This record gives sequence, C-alpha cells and structure tokens, in this order.
Amino acid sequence: MNYARFLTAVSAARKPSPIRMLTELQLRSPPSLISLAGGAPNPSTFPFLSASIQVKNGTTVTFDETTMKRALQYSASNGIPELLTWMKVLQKSLHNPPNPQTDMCVTTGSQEGLCKVFEMLVNPGDNVLLDAPTYSGTLAALQPLGCNLINVSSDEHGMVPEALREVLSRWSPSEVHKPNSSAPKVLYTIPNGDNPTGVSMTEQRKREVYELARLYDMLIIEDDPYYFLQFDKPWAPSFLSMDVDGRVIRTDSFSKILSSGLRLGFITGPKPLLDRVLLHVEVSTIHTSSFTQLMVSQLLHSWGEQGFLQHIEGLIAFYRKQRDAMLGSADKWLKDVAEWHSPSAGMFLWIKLKGIRDTQQLIREKALEKEVLLVPGGEFMINSSEPCSFVRASFSVSSPEQMDEAFRRLSLLVKEAQC
Repeated sequence: MNYARFLTAVSAARKPSPIRMLTELQLRSPPSLISLAGGAPNPSTFPFLSASIQVKNGTTVTFDETTMKRALQYSASNGIPELLTWMKVLQKSLHNPPNPQTDMCVTTGSQEGLCKVFEMLVNPGDNVLLDAPTYSGTLAALQPLGCNLINVSSDEHGMVPEALREVLSRWSPSEVHKPNSSAPKVLYTIPNGDNPTGVSMTEQRKREVYELARLYDMLIIEDDPYYFLQFDKPWAPSFLSMDVDGRVIRTDSFSKILSSGLRLGFITGPKPLLDRVLLHVEVSTIHTSSFTQLMVSQLLHSWGEQGFLQHIEGLIAFYRKQRDAMLGSADKWLKDVAEWHSPSAGMFLWIKLKGIRDTQQLIREKALEKEVLLVPGGEFMINSSEPCSFVRASFSVSSPEQMDEAFRRLSLLVKEAQC
C-alpha cells in the first residue's frame, strides 16, 4: 500500500530524535559499551530502592535493586522488549494478523495512541467516517483538527454496511487516488461493546465493511478497549484478523482489564504507520512509564497466556452479572418510559427516554437534584447541541442496589417530565 498518501504534512515532516536513537542503540548494546552520549540521570541518585507488589492470587511482583533502577530509567520508545514480545505472542494467538508488515508499540493508554494516529492521518478539511453515536473522547480529539466528521448509522448489531455504502456512494472508487479527491481516507469504529451503545459488530458486517474499505482504499481504526469484555462466545473475528492489505490500525487497552491508572495500551498495525506514530512519541511522552511496563510484564509472564485468559474469564463473569443486574432494574422501573437493547460487551447501557426530546436539562439539572447521574446522549453526537433523547448508564462500578435505586429515581424524573 502507498501509505504516504494517508500522512498529514505534520506527520510526514517528523524526523527521528537523534538522542532517542542513541539511547535505544545503547539499550541494545553489550554491557561492555562505554557511553558518554546519553543524558539519563545516574540511577544511584534515585531514592527508591526496591518494591514488592502483592497480586490477588497470592503471587508477588518484585522489584529488586537492579530491576528498580531499570524501572525508574528511560527505556525504548516502542516499549520494553519482554512486554512487547509477550503481547505480540498474545496478539498472534488471538488475531493472527495476515499482513506480514504488522508491528506493535506500547502507548500511555490507548487514548494516547488514538490521538497520535489521528494527528498522523487527519488533515483540516478531510472527511472522516465514524459510528453514530461514538465515544466522546474521540470527538474531542478529532474536532480541533478541522476535519469533517460524517456519521455512519448503527443499530443493535453495530455499524450498518448499507449505511456505509450509501455514504461512500457520494464518491467514485476510481477517483479516490486523485490529488484533490475528498473521498474519506479514514474510518473509525469501536467494534465491541461500543461506547456509548454497548453493541458489537457481527463478523459478516465486519467483512462487508472491510471490503468497502478496500474498494475505497480507506484505513480502518479499530478502537477495541472492550474486546476482552465480550459476554457471549464465540467472539467475532477482529478487523485485524481480516487485514490482508495492511489497512487496519488497532488500539487495545489494559485499562479495563488490569488497571486504568497504569495508563498502558498498545497499537497494532502496519509498521510504516507505526514508525510515524513512534516519531511523535519520541518528542512527546518519550515512552510509556518503564515502571508500569515492567510491573505488567512480570505479572503477565508469571500468569502465562492461560493465566491471563483465566483472569479475563473472571472479569467477564463479573461484568455480565453487573449488566444483568442493570437490565433487571431497567425492566423493573423503566419499561414504560424507556427503550434499550441488551449490551453484548463493555460497561454501558444506552437508553432512549420516551417523550423526552432532549436529555441535557433533565440529566444536568433535575437528575442531579435527585442525586442520580448519567451522561446525556448528546455528548456522543457530532453536534452535541442538537436534541437527543438518549442517556448512557454505566454498570461498571455501582452495586446492584445502587443501580436499582438510580433507575427508580430516573423513572420518577421521566414521568414528571412527560406530564
């Protein structure tokens, strides 16, 4: 593929950091190398000596003095080698990307990866396709770039291929490579447990969307932080697993499955594009925290892939139970005043309030007075000022009793508003 046509002028102009190049050269060199090049602080000055972190299953993650010095020092921009190796094996096991150019890098949460991917690909005036509705953080990242955001309709089974085909019919596939073509070059989607709707795309829909991306030579940004929180098996294959061309950039996150505060995510995609992302990392965050990378790496190596997947099964059981509790309370209190679909993954229930034209005032003013808080649906729309009758409820943290009481209060509010 000709990746040059997808790059913004800013991304194309990025050059490798000479200091970073020397640092990473030193990391790969034998201990006998004497380096006077780097600007790293002397580890003997670090105040932290060692650490021991207890894991719930009884194992311990240990940082002895040598490991601690490494954990507190600069490391490679793409990630520490042992963590990258472990994750590449997992990614191959789960997705087996068919494109031989596929590579991976660690990011400070998947959000950093997404922002850097957008900066790499999106110019002012570009047409960018995305789910309707979609994650508010994505909208916040894209809108300042001056692009035109075009929604593609979705339903309880995810993005609708026919709707995508209709949007793309404005352009001819034969014209997408012309210098002044306005045809979209980027399609963004959350394929599993979509935030905010909780829906997941079927395999058939993914294949149809991928073929349309091939026809119009688009890149697909597969933002999949809820991949490991799918409630029903078998899981549909990912876009990455279908990517014979090298047109999928996939972001994953440990935030929902290990810890959100660790700020650890990773990008998988074509090496030529990941190389451009890394050039941005070199001059921004430099690299994700060495400490958190080593902590997670030790945990994953002690678990092994089977131990990791057992951990995932426990998470799925927990969040499935939370979802079912919320659905039970919704059926108890909201069935006369609202509509919803059961989420197949993730942490959210997308609720349409009957007879409510716009939920902004109801949620931000009246609901707060009754001490119940949800997110107005307009926050997930391209134009948040347009009326929206939806709200997003999260079942991740609140207890079943709290969810039940929240929906009781919401029901009363809706009934009062309908009068």
